[in-house]
Amino acid sequence: MTAPGTASDNDTPAGNNGTLRSSRRVRHWLAGAGVTVLAAVLGIVLAVRGGATPACAAPPTGNAVHKGKASFYDAGRSGGNCSFPGPPADRLYVALGASQYSGSAACGSYLEVSGPKGKVRVMVMDQCGGCGTSKIDLSTEAFTRIADRSQGIASVTYRAVVNPPLDGGLTFRMKGGASKYWFAVQVGNHGNPLRSVEAKGPAGGFRKAARQSDNHWTIEDGIGPGPYSIRVTDVYGRQATATGIRMVTKQVQRSTAVLASASPTPSSSAAAPPSPNAAPPSPTPTESVAPTATVEALAGAAAPLDRPRC
Repeated sequence: MTAPGTASDNDTPAGNNGTLRSSRRVRHWLAGAGVTVLAAVLGIVLAVRGGATPACAAPPTGNAVHKGKASFYDAGRSGGNCSFPGPPADRLYVALGASQYSGSAACGSYLEVSGPKGKVRVMVMDQCGGCGTSKIDLSTEAFTRIADRSQGIASVTYRAVVNPPLDGGLTFRMKGGASKYWFAVQVGNHGNPLRSVEAKGPAGGFRKAARQSDNHWTIEDGIGPGPYSIRVTDVYGRQATATGIRMVTKQVQRSTAVLASASPTPSSSAAAPPSPNAAPPSPTPTESVAPTATVEALAGAAAPLDRPRC
């Protein structure tokens, strides 16, 4: 036992004034602070390396014009970070920096890019690791439409294409590994950036799916074996619902719902009913029978909803 008024093993004199300081407590505090700082530094490094979505991030929308630089690359047969089955048929695509890629929120939307030689419309397909907020990476085919390839990098302006004309309606592709216990779908051919995706099975109401950075929408505990109704809403408030989506993985299922339409008037569209005497067509490896669909315009086209204020 330590006698009153003497310093224990944990305490050392702080000076001639007779007060004591707990060296062991100081050492523990410093060690704890060091661990905290190290963890914070590691967290920042991992976030940067992992391509974490910046706190203030959003895809290009509305009528805003962005000014920056464009380079070019070739994705080959890859569908990029957006996990598409492949590049668009015309190979006119673009990769955006992390802020505008926004955790896949920009996937499937379109930009009009203007350069020294002209304009080109490109689909967002990828994330560019070396691009900041003012840099984009075009496909080689797109770059040669707006600048000479020998330039390497060109000054450009670009803006969102609101309600771009598209060939066909919304598409749906179940992710490999999806099942009645884990719902994971990719929505394609939507044109405008998506704000939300909801889905339901034959029983129960719509449940909101969570957007993933690989451009899939998931419901962790699943919603049964299907078929499903899937309701899609874009950033401008336009909404479409497709029904008859099946739990068939890695196949593109085409619907007649057109989310991005030049007309702001609500409309409905459904698959034509089959002839009573005709056998239903067999699905091909890349697509299945067309689900029925409805589409509704909820808002104007120039004012995106829930846009982050930075």
